[in-house]
Amino acid sequence: MTAVIVAVPALASPAQAADAEAEVLRVDLAATTGEVRGGATGILYGLGDPGVPSRDLIAGMRPHAVSQKAPDGEQHPNGDALVVADELFDSGGKTVHIYAQDTYSRWPYQDLGIDDYLNRLRPQLAKVAQRPDRARFVWTIFNEPDGIWYQDWATKKDKFLADWTTVYRTVKDAIPEARIAGPGDTHYIENRMRDFLAYAKANDVLPDIVTWHELSADSLTHYRGNFQRYRALERELGIAPLPIEINEFTNRRDTSVPGQMIQWITMFEDTKVDAQMAYWTLAGNLSDHAVRASRANGGWWLTKWYADLTGRTVRVTPPQPSVRDTLQGLAAVDRSRKQATVLLGGTAAPVRVAVSGVDSRLFGRQVEVTVRKAAWSGYEGDAGAPPVVAAARSTVADGTVRVDLPGGDKLAAYQIIIRPAAGAPPRPDTTWSASYEAEAGTVTDATVYRQDDDSWKYTASGGHDVGSMNQAGSRVTVDVEVPRNGKYKLGITYGTNAFVGQQALYVDDAYRQLVTYPATLNWSYRGRLDLPIDLTAGRHTLSLRTSGPDGFLGGVSDVTLDRFQLTAAGVERAEHPAVTARLTAGARLDPPSGAAVLPRNGAATFYLAAAEDGYYRVSTDLAASARGTVSFSLSDQAVDAYTIPRRGDWTSTSTVFLRAGITRLKLTNRGSAPVTVGTVSQRRDAAADKAGTLIQAETGTLAGGATVVTGRWATYVGNLGNGGTLTVPRPAGRPGPHQLTVWYAQADKNTGHPYNTDAITRFADVTEAGSTAGPTRLPFRHNYTWDGFWPESYRLDLTTADGALTLGNATAWGPNIDAVQLSPLVVSTAVHRR
Repeated sequence: MTAVIVAVPALASPAQAADAEAEVLRVDLAATTGEVRGGATGILYGLGDPGVPSRDLIAGMRPHAVSQKAPDGEQHPNGDALVVADELFDSGGKTVHIYAQDTYSRWPYQDLGIDDYLNRLRPQLAKVAQRPDRARFVWTIFNEPDGIWYQDWATKKDKFLADWTTVYRTVKDAIPEARIAGPGDTHYIENRMRDFLAYAKANDVLPDIVTWHELSADSLTHYRGNFQRYRALERELGIAPLPIEINEFTNRRDTSVPGQMIQWITMFEDTKVDAQMAYWTLAGNLSDHAVRASRANGGWWLTKWYADLTGRTVRVTPPQPSVRDTLQGLAAVDRSRKQATVLLGGTAAPVRVAVSGVDSRLFGRQVEVTVRKAAWSGYEGDAGAPPVVAAARSTVADGTVRVDLPGGDKLAAYQIIIRPAAGAPPRPDTTWSASYEAEAGTVTDATVYRQDDDSWKYTASGGHDVGSMNQAGSRVTVDVEVPRNGKYKLGITYGTNAFVGQQALYVDDAYRQLVTYPATLNWSYRGRLDLPIDLTAGRHTLSLRTSGPDGFLGGVSDVTLDRFQLTAAGVERAEHPAVTARLTAGARLDPPSGAAVLPRNGAATFYLAAAEDGYYRVSTDLAASARGTVSFSLSDQAVDAYTIPRRGDWTSTSTVFLRAGITRLKLTNRGSAPVTVGTVSQRRDAAADKAGTLIQAETGTLAGGATVVTGRWATYVGNLGNGGTLTVPRPAGRPGPHQLTVWYAQADKNTGHPYNTDAITRFADVTEAGSTAGPTRLPFRHNYTWDGFWPESYRLDLTTADGALTLGNATAWGPNIDAVQLSPLVVSTAVHRR
């Protein structure tokens, strides 16, 4: 037997992890259960406006379907199905579901009669009917009818069935190829479903897709039974199996959390249905998986791993099937890639993954096993690419592989990849790190709150946090120990109540600095701030306090603290092996080498993660049998090309500007001979940042009512838009692709919805003096406060050498702007012999 022992620092106390008995997850690679469906990453109101979220985040998550607002509907200020559909389709999505009743302004929907509803529905149908891709839209004609308009089944059944028929036929008459989803109840209700299906079959109004919601944490226990009862009901009524879409699932405590989301994904993939995450917070943030507009949290990385799965799923046996908040997992084998992948999580106990059926005819006698960990980073906390926490190469003697995980982190998920051994042995990330719960420290003049006693609350690490830090003496102090002198990164998981926060950091009772926290939605909607800190080897106390050397900081210091994580600091770098790439247009993985082979026009797409806006050196291992060209694009926009001079092994290197968050790097072979792509490496090149030009907004030229405002945190330009403009000069340079980074703030929203934050995206149009090109529209996502500034970076293709840039919006308000920075997209490109 092959044993791969994973040594990961536990996020719970070491004693807790050591004392727990290992749970066993059994994976049988020889027992296939069907083609990978990949349908459990759908999202209700996952998209908000063009660019919110970024196409890179959408493409990485690859939702099969999203549900969005009715065209011109009044329920929410954004998320219009026709406005966001093209971004979904262009990013690999298949279907947009239209919540037709979201034409109404109130929740629950005001009941104005079926005729009023039909009058609102017909204009929606007319708009969609004009699109050549109208068949890609699915109509959810009733949403939660058991709770809205038709609650009492005994007295409302006949009305619902009659209204269903009327609306159903109205949709089919307008768009004959339209698909209709329903009934869409708040949960699976056997008697309503039986009556509905029997009537719908008899009257030829069966839905094309059967839907209901699974929103409670207890759905993790009950869903499989509901699925089986539904399929039995179909058989009883003589109805051929219909596609199922659970068009709302999860609750607040699960979204963004890898160890929770894996439990939901597993049961939907096991039953081969599609499913869409519910909308609890903000439209356009991928149901709490998008950080700002373009960054990813830990939950996004899990969904990306799931979207990467290809081939056939195999039998996975957890210790407690269909039990909420327990270890669950799924696995798949892709025979063409000679690769097996296991995804798992959901427990704080140590885990033994017992893999059987490892076929030597497919994998060979030696395999390499690579384990990555997606840790929870908060709802609004940038995660970065999950590290390789263990890697090993071993001989398989009896068709089995064993992977041991240490436990201690029920919020995390793991990815295990098993493939034939090839090339240099895989290497784990050995960066030192340790985690400390705020509530486990010394808490003074503050309150420890329990957050795991209600499944509708947002998650907290360890189930608790420290809040009510509203007194001059409020503080949280933790004891830490670091292995060596040097630089560390202090990651603070925190929440504010939609304000910029500030606390004082003390180390060993000596004041170090003020810590300024970007605003979050509320005290329990977690963000994460990474702070550089120098420490000497040994033990220290770290203390965050509401008072500094100059006294009490006031209300801005009332920040909720959840978790602290210390990590040894170094130059930011990452490696992306070809086995993690998505291959298209005939590209294939070469199992013996682990490299991607690209025929002419074949492509390999990698997802790069940058911790900050700035320049990175991106290098790629290439091999070719003849002279050729490999083009590369960032975020699906062409950037440059590598010329391979002749046969041989080469390394291409470009210094390019990457925005903070996720960027798709696509390599496409433009030559006639195949090209082999190996590992893509990225390394932060801060020295290259001097190529950019930073301009404070207040030094620009203002017109049309835009004004300079002096706020608590910055001096900025306000009243931008509705004719108000800001013009900034450009230094002499070159035309071509650039990145414009804008430090902005805006907290515009609708009010009155009982639980959704109806955040509004504001836009600014950028025009270039001397250019004949039209303006470029930039989206600025709601960032919770009017005077706390986030950087967001945008691609600009400039056509002049030095034309000034003007930011404004002729018809609506834009954001407040603190500063802008203009940077050439590419600084250098070269190809060298390897």
